[in-house]
Amino acid sequence: MAPKGKVYRGSVKDFPGFDASQDAEALYNAMKGFGSDKEAILDLITSRSNKQRVEICQAYKSLYGKDLIADLKYELTGKFERLIVSLMRPPAYSDAKEIKDAIAGIGTDEKCLIEILASRTNQEIHDLVAAYKDAYERDLEADIVGDTSGHFKKMLVVLLQGTREEDDVVSEDLVEQDAKDLLEAGELKWGTDEAQFIYILGRRSKQHLRLVFDEYLKISGKPIERSIRGELSGDFEKLMLAVVKCIRSTAEYFAERLYKAMKGLGTRDNTLIRIMVSRSEIDMLDIREVFRTKYEKSLYNMIKEDTSGEYKKALLKLCGGDDDAAGEFFPEAAQVAYRMWELSAVAKVELRGTVQPAGGFNDDGDAQVLRKAMKGLGTDEGAIIEVVTQRSNAQRQQIIKAYKAHYGRDLMADLKSELSGSLAKLILGLMLTPAQYDAKQLRKAVEGAGTDESVLIEIMATRNNQEIAAINKAYQEAYHKRLEDDLSSDTSGHFKRILVSLALGNRDEGPENLTQAHEDAKVVAETLKLADVSSNDSSDSLETRFLSILCTRSYPHLRRVFQEFIKMTNHDVEHAIRKRMSGDVRDAFLAIVRSVKNKPAFFADKLYKSMKGVGTDERTLTRIMISRSEIDLLNIRSEFVDLFDKSLHHMIEKDTSGDYRKALLALCGGED
Repeated sequence: MAPKGKVYRGSVKDFPGFDASQDAEALYNAMKGFGSDKEAILDLITSRSNKQRVEICQAYKSLYGKDLIADLKYELTGKFERLIVSLMRPPAYSDAKEIKDAIAGIGTDEKCLIEILASRTNQEIHDLVAAYKDAYERDLEADIVGDTSGHFKKMLVVLLQGTREEDDVVSEDLVEQDAKDLLEAGELKWGTDEAQFIYILGRRSKQHLRLVFDEYLKISGKPIERSIRGELSGDFEKLMLAVVKCIRSTAEYFAERLYKAMKGLGTRDNTLIRIMVSRSEIDMLDIREVFRTKYEKSLYNMIKEDTSGEYKKALLKLCGGDDDAAGEFFPEAAQVAYRMWELSAVAKVELRGTVQPAGGFNDDGDAQVLRKAMKGLGTDEGAIIEVVTQRSNAQRQQIIKAYKAHYGRDLMADLKSELSGSLAKLILGLMLTPAQYDAKQLRKAVEGAGTDESVLIEIMATRNNQEIAAINKAYQEAYHKRLEDDLSSDTSGHFKRILVSLALGNRDEGPENLTQAHEDAKVVAETLKLADVSSNDSSDSLETRFLSILCTRSYPHLRRVFQEFIKMTNHDVEHAIRKRMSGDVRDAFLAIVRSVKNKPAFFADKLYKSMKGVGTDERTLTRIMISRSEIDLLNIRSEFVDLFDKSLHHMIEKDTSGDYRKALLALCGGED
C-alpha cells in the first residue's frame, strides 16, 4: 500500500484473508430485520482498506441487487452514519463530496476548501477533479471560480491545476532568488505583490520551498508565516498559511487541525471525520506522533474524551492505537523538535515593545493633567490611563519628580488613594521602575505564609544579567535585605539552588562553543537518564553540572546544546524534562528551556493561560503586561496569534472589563 521505497504510515491496512462476498453478506445480515448491528458494521468497515471496501460495495450489488452505501445511509444516523459512508467512498470521490458540500447552497465552507486543496499531492488533485466531473457532471474549477473571489480564488485555481514541481534537485541560486522575491513582494514593498506569493508558493516543489523558507528567515529575521500574517488577509491569508504548513510538515498541519477540531466546548465533527478518513491510509501514524509531541496527549485519548458511542469506537479504530501507552518519543516528533531549535537559532528577532517614549513630552504638563484628574470629588480614570500608559517608564519617573516639584505631593500616594482594585495595581506598577516592580513582585512571592513559586520562576528564569543586577539593587534598597538571602530562606533543595544561581546574574553572554555543547549535551542526557553510556560521575555531581549548564550558559550556546541533545538521544529536552522531573524544579528548568527557545512565546502562553477558562488570573496578566510592555510585547502579540489563532487584544477585551480593560488594551497597543 505504501509507494515503492517508502514505509507505510497509515493506520488502516489491507485485511488478511479478505473475502468481498463474505463481508458483503456479513453487512447484509447486520442490517437485516428490525434495527441494525452497528458494532458489527463498524468493526468490519474500519478494519478493511478503502480498496477492499470498494470491492465489498461491488459484491453487495452483485449478491443483493442493492446499493450498499444507500442501505448504510438508511440504517445509520448522525455523525456515525457520515463517518461510515465517507469510509465507503474512494478517496477522490470523498474529497469531491466534501468540496461539493462546501460550495453548495448559501455560503461557502472556506476552511474545507483550504484544507483539501492545500494538502493534496498533484496526483490526488487530478483524481479529485476527475471524480468531481464523474459524480456531479460539473467542472470543479468552474464551480470554485463561481463561488470564490479575489486572490483567494486565484490561488485555489493554481492549486487545482496539480502542477506543483516534484523535482527534488534544488538550485541554490533559485532558492535565494525566490526568498528575495518574496521579501520584496511583501515586507519591502508599499502594498503587497500577491501574484508573486501565488506563483512561488503555488508552483515550487516542497523540497525547494523548505529551503526558501529557511533562506527567507535568514534574510528577513522572521519566519515566512509571520510575514504572510502581516501582509495578507482574510481567506487568502489562511490559505497561504495552510500551504506553508503543509510544505513544512503535512502531518503537523493535520495534527493541529485535529486538535482545534476537539479543543474547547463542542467538537467540529465534519473536520474530525474528514481528516480521520482521508489520512487513515496515508500518514495517520505520523500525525499521531506530532500530535503527542505538540499537545502532550495522544490523539487517541483526545478522541476518547471528546466523542461517544459507536462514533467514538469507529474513530478510535481509525486512529489505530494509543501512543500514551508506549510513553516514548518518536522519530517524527524528534525531527519537528530539531527544526524548532534550528529556527530558534537562526532567527534574527528584533524585540519590540508596545510602549514608546511619547513625542513632545512635557513632564510638568502631564503632572498637571494627573493632578486635575484626582482633584475634587471623583476621579477621572480615563485621563490617568491615557497619560500613564502612553508614556515610557523613564518619562513616568520624570512625571513623578515634576508632580513633587509642582505640588509638593507624592504622586504614588495620590494615585493609591484615588484608584482601587485591579486598575490601581496596574497603574501603580507602571509608575515603578522595572527593577522596583520585579523586586516588589518577588517580595510578595516570598513573604507571609506560603510561597508563590510560579512568580519566582517567571521572573528569575527570564531576566538577563543586567536586569537581575538591577533587581538585586532595588530589592536591597526597598527591603534592606539581600534577594539571595530571602530566596534561600524561603525555598529548599534543588529549587533553591536554581533560584540562587539565577539571582547571581552570571549567565555567559558569548556565542556557542560546539565542542563544549556536545559535552554539555552528554551531561544533560546522563542527568535525564537518556544516555547510552553512563559517566563515572555521581548523581549529585551530574545534577550540579546540569544545573550549572542551564543557569549559566549563554542562550546561543544552550540552543546548540539542545540540538546536540536531540541528535544524541532522539528526544527533545523540554519533553524529557516534563517526563523525568517533577514539581518546582521541573517548572524552573522548563521556564529556562522555553525562554531559550522563544521567550515571547513563553510569555504568550502564560498570558493565554491567565485568561482561558473560568475566571482570570489578574496578577499574572497585570505582571506580564507591565514588565514586557517596553521590551517585547509586540513580539508576544505575534506569538499569541500564531499559537492560539486569536489576538491578545481580543482575549483581553473578552476577559476583562471597565477601566482595567481600557488600560490593558492601551498597553497591548493594537489589534492583530
